[in-house]
Amino acid sequence: MTEQVQPVAAVDPIVARLEDQIAWYSRASTRNRRGHWTLRLTSLMMAAAVPITATLQQSSAVPALLGAGIVVAEGAHELFRLQQNWTSFQATAEALKHEKYLYLAAAGPYRRLQNPRSLLAERVEALVSSETAQWVAIQQSQRTSASDAPSPAQDE
Repeated sequence: MTEQVQPVAAVDPIVARLEDQIAWYSRASTRNRRGHWTLRLTSLMMAAAVPITATLQQSSAVPALLGAGIVVAEGAHELFRLQQNWTSFQATAEALKHEKYLYLAAAGPYRRLQNPRSLLAERVEALVSSETAQWVAIQQSQRTSASDAPSPAQDE
């Protein structure tokens, strides 16, 4: 008896795109969550160390350096929008997973469709485009607010 070899199934580009986007948003969410907690905990530890160093009568440079470190950590946290990115990326990853499971189960909007793949492609791209549009809007808003801020020369 000869063994039948099953043909290798072609990779579905729509599902591959979905998997790729789920992985990207999950990784980005994790990176931003870790950065958020790292900077927050670092700020808290430095803030707690300021009165300790003052009590131990350390050089005035030590609390000053700790204070400067707090300013840098908090500024970086705000600049990189770590918490906002974390929650936004995680929400998008979860929405993409939701689409994947509905599609695989032929449930929800995919039920009784002749071509559920095209609806999946449209919905995945809508989620990704929405996330991208939100990111662009925030970047433009930050640039506008930065350019509207008075420069030191205007204050004189």
